[in-house]
Amino acid sequence: MHQVVITLGSNIDKERNLPAAVRLLAEGAEVVAVSPVYETAPVGPAGQPPFLNAAVLLRTDQSAAALKDGLLRRVEAQLGRQRTDDRYAPRPIDTDIALYDDAVFDYTPADGRPRHVPDPGLIHFAHCLLPVADLLPDMPHPETGQPLAALAAPLRRDPTIRLRPDVGVMNEPRIFTDLTDDTD
Repeated sequence: MHQVVITLGSNIDKERNLPAAVRLLAEGAEVVAVSPVYETAPVGPAGQPPFLNAAVLLRTDQSAAALKDGLLRRVEAQLGRQRTDDRYAPRPIDTDIALYDDAVFDYTPADGRPRHVPDPGLIHFAHCLLPVADLLPDMPHPETGQPLAALAAPLRRDPTIRLRPDVGVMNEPRIFTDLTDDTD
């Protein structure tokens, strides 16, 4: 089994779509933990509503490409995501693979757009790093070697980023401290 961290973002009907995405992910993989929810400014052109962001730790036996092409695309489709040429367009949900075990690799899902693991946005954007660091604070970033909590620390002082405890993503949040799985 693989431990995979999925980042979620929504700025259309976000208080409904973020929790719905977690429920849909749980239908296709084992949800181990869910991060707190953050409200962040959109990346790209101004004028969009802010995003709600979270991260979900899953256990799955699927490859990264199979997970992206199957479960993640299905979650996006069920919540009304329509992809356009504008990669910064508002969206009901966005799902990305941020971490896949502690691996570093490239893969190409069915859409033909190459992806990299760990997600390059993980070290560049608060909306990715903060929720992931909440799930796995001591994990070293697979490429930099720095603990995720250390990478996230400077971003926690950004006054434009808000925790949103009012947006529950699970009825019974489960966050485990021991994520060791020796049952490959």
